[in-house]
Amino acid sequence: MKPLRSSFHLSPNILPFDLALLPPTAYLVGGMVRDALLNRKRDYLDLDFALPNLVIETAKKIANKYHAGFVVLDDKRNIARVVFEQGTVDFAQQEGDSIEKDLSRRDFTINAIAYNFHKQKLIDPFHGLKDLQIKTMRMISVKNLQDDPLRLLRVYRQAAQLNFTIETQTRQTIVELSSLINQIAAERVQSEFNYLLGNEGGSNWFIQIEQDGLLKPWFSGTNNNNLQLLQGVDHSVKLLQNRLTKEDFNDFFSLRGEDTVYSSSLLQRARLTCLVSNDAKIAKEELINLKYSNQDIKAVLKVLSNLPSLEKDKQNISLREIYFLFLELGNIFPIFALVALGKNINNDLILKLISHYLDPQDKLAHPIPLITGHDLINYLKIKPSPQLGQLLTEVSIAQIEGKIENKAEALEFARDYLVNLNSI
Repeated sequence: MKPLRSSFHLSPNILPFDLALLPPTAYLVGGMVRDALLNRKRDYLDLDFALPNLVIETAKKIANKYHAGFVVLDDKRNIARVVFEQGTVDFAQQEGDSIEKDLSRRDFTINAIAYNFHKQKLIDPFHGLKDLQIKTMRMISVKNLQDDPLRLLRVYRQAAQLNFTIETQTRQTIVELSSLINQIAAERVQSEFNYLLGNEGGSNWFIQIEQDGLLKPWFSGTNNNNLQLLQGVDHSVKLLQNRLTKEDFNDFFSLRGEDTVYSSSLLQRARLTCLVSNDAKIAKEELINLKYSNQDIKAVLKVLSNLPSLEKDKQNISLREIYFLFLELGNIFPIFALVALGKNINNDLILKLISHYLDPQDKLAHPIPLITGHDLINYLKIKPSPQLGQLLTEVSIAQIEGKIENKAEALEFARDYLVNLNSI
């Protein structure tokens, strides 16, 4: 991916408003300039403008003209947002008395390039264009990293996003400032981690983060085993890509029955499971500290608690055990399977279980009850009790073992089972 020449110009056509409404002193800054130079396309616009004055007035004027959404994000710092259907446009007060001064306070050189639409001119005081050419993340100053320690983590996320490397001195500075990571709000840390957990090359970046001392404050027990397991999960994904059809692969990686807006992706959760402590109590505390959702925490802890049931030396597993495993894991089985494959736990069995899971008609993975509790109450003349649940479970197991096939047989089996149970 080769950057454009420094003489390039962004077309005003990308703007969701008339260029005449933009003051001549306004500069486009941040990721949009960087991505345009890298010729990276965006489906959703995310424009950031720095202005020396009239910030709120400019934003409001544009919003009123196009009947767009308008909100003041920071009244003290003069930051406002205009929301269009095709994206958002943020207007912020320029820091300092020049655009160069404003850019000097940013994080990395590739993000410190500005563009003036009226003059069709790039401002690049820190040679960000050169670093784009050599695909390098380079800090502007130590102080800038100290001022916002989240930048210590953001560099890995952006490097992963762009497939860049981190310049040696920048990385050394990150190591020296690593203790500042404790000052960052947990929600912001989680956001950076989640991006890497979902990134194809994220596992390798977590290895660098751990080496640089930024992981242990959040995952205190992280060691080489955790990092090797991360890579093992990556190998598991490739294994399934080769073993499964495209349709089955996509189905396996879908989060069935969940609103993905409120939960991490399946692969993110599998990798997250690799990072937490094997001790469920500690793992829960780590996830709570990072403000993960209850869904995420529940999924990770269920995987951890069920992994020991499939240790390497276990050659045989009964249908009853498989039934209870699927019953316990439900729609998070794929997370369990990925981590188990990553640990190289009984791979033949895991692949067999995946086949069960991917078959919607499979009685083991997706049992359809022959009878209900109400059926048992009426037929056996019994009252609701924990015993009722036990009967339903045994009926389901008898069904998957091929002992019964229909409702009548299920009711008879339940009656006989109850008689035997009461005779003990």
